[in-house]
Amino acid sequence: MTFRVLHRYLGYFLAGIMMVYALSGITLIFRKTDSFKVSVHKEITVEPGLDAPALGEALRIRNLLPTDNDGTVMVFEQGSYNTVTGEADYTVKELPYWLDKLTHLHKATTEDPLYYFNIFFGLALLFLAISSFFMFAKSSFIFKKGLWFTLGGIILVLIMLYV
Repeated sequence: MTFRVLHRYLGYFLAGIMMVYALSGITLIFRKTDSFKVSVHKEITVEPGLDAPALGEALRIRNLLPTDNDGTVMVFEQGSYNTVTGEADYTVKELPYWLDKLTHLHKATTEDPLYYFNIFFGLALLFLAISSFFMFAKSSFIFKKGLWFTLGGIILVLIMLYV
């Protein structure tokens, strides 16, 4: 099988994956905002007697700040926490289930089996990039023009990283 044939069919296969990655990547740009997120009401029981920082960690709420605390019930912006029973009643903003799963593709680490998929995807994209240089004769106009576009892409990335 030639580079051209392998490049073609791998490219078609990866086109679907790239569309999904593009959507999840765009979504991740807005991760520090409430865009795409929905309110989710939660009632859970955590360890009683927690202070605000420990409660924020237990509920996975960053910078949890109590607005009122009468010794029994701690009230915070998202809800309340009974310091005696450990019951927390609060509302958080989360991505819908399907969109959370989609963005998880980008955030997979070595503890997650998805990281094998990310390694495959990265290597496959690297193969596509390298094999594209074997698609045309080195003396052809298209190949030489392609090298200029490659150089332009590298320069653009360097500018974006350092500006």
